[in-house]
Amino acid sequence: MRRIYFLVPDIKTTHHIVDELHREGFNDRHIHILAKRDTPLEDLPEATILEKTDFIPAVERGIVLGGTSGLLAGLIGLSYAGFVIAGGPLLGVILAGATIGSLAGGLTGMSASNSKLKQFEEAIEKGELLVLLDIPIERITEITQKILKHHPNAEFDGIEPILPPTH
Repeated sequence: MRRIYFLVPDIKTTHHIVDELHREGFNDRHIHILAKRDTPLEDLPEATILEKTDFIPAVERGIVLGGTSGLLAGLIGLSYAGFVIAGGPLLGVILAGATIGSLAGGLTGMSASNSKLKQFEEAIEKGELLVLLDIPIERITEITQKILKHHPNAEFDGIEPILPPTH
């Protein structure tokens, strides 16, 4: 799966695009709309906190950093206690570090806006809407061409991998 971005000039065009995406078999959990604060989206699928913030990348970084810290703490403990803490307890220290790191990273990420969306902030503040579509790789060209053909005022603005994958 990949996430593609379309910058759309108004709510009416966004409604038409979402309706077309529904006819193409996409449901609301694969469509995310980001608009200026206080813009009434009516029945459009609004972007969630996962799309609006850096929560997922921060959790990933927290797991790596916490797991590494847990490993180091476990190895230091192993060097002092000998083989007494080898195996299960060492794994427990690593997992505890990864858990604490992921929690801390996630909390940090929730407070930071999505760095990938910064390039769209100005357009969104002017009233444009950003459509994020989670799409199978093999359908990117087909769907992008259909949207641009039917809505030439929509602007295709890129593709990125999705982590974690949505199904």
